[in-house]
Amino acid sequence: MLKAKHNFIIHPFFKWYAGSIIKRHFGMVKIVGEIQDKNLPVLLISNHISWWDGFWAMYINLKVLHRKFHFMMLEDQLRKFWFFNYTGGFSVNKKSKSLIETLHYTAELLTDNQNMVLVFPQGEIQSQHNQNLLFEKGLERILKDKDGMIQIVFLANLVDYFSNRKPGIYFHLQENNTKVSDIADLQQQYNLFYAQSVEKQKQFNV
Repeated sequence: MLKAKHNFIIHPFFKWYAGSIIKRHFGMVKIVGEIQDKNLPVLLISNHISWWDGFWAMYINLKVLHRKFHFMMLEDQLRKFWFFNYTGGFSVNKKSKSLIETLHYTAELLTDNQNMVLVFPQGEIQSQHNQNLLFEKGLERILKDKDGMIQIVFLANLVDYFSNRKPGIYFHLQENNTKVSDIADLQQQYNLFYAQSVEKQKQFNV
């Protein structure tokens, strides 16, 4: 597997580029919800709706979480877009024995309170209108023995135009303070959060 690196030129450029491209393409950028920093490693669990998702998560990290950014990426895509490896990207190959190595590596990253790891638990891009996300089981291995040792943050990315020419991106955030018994439990908690985020989204009219 390819482990994450943070190149002293590429990584700062990626942070700058994420903020720049979001401001250029979105008329409204709104963060909904607050997260208290508990000085723990952060696992950011997000829906996966577009090409933008990694840039949006970087923006949230810069504005709210303030951690060293890491994210899981399919190995063939990471080899193709190699520069993401130098901005915190590490590889996963679901059809290889290296999958176990990736899960162990992710769990290891989450032992350092300076780190943040972004995961898309449904494993593929899906419509934002899908409110029943199915989590892949690998996340359960990552969370094993981590209860109380990491901060789990839910992120729901929702896009709306309303009356504007440019779309608005709304980042709904919530810390998961409920004890997680298994992956089905976490999936249920995230889907409840997502449904609540959609209801909040309906209240905006700008």
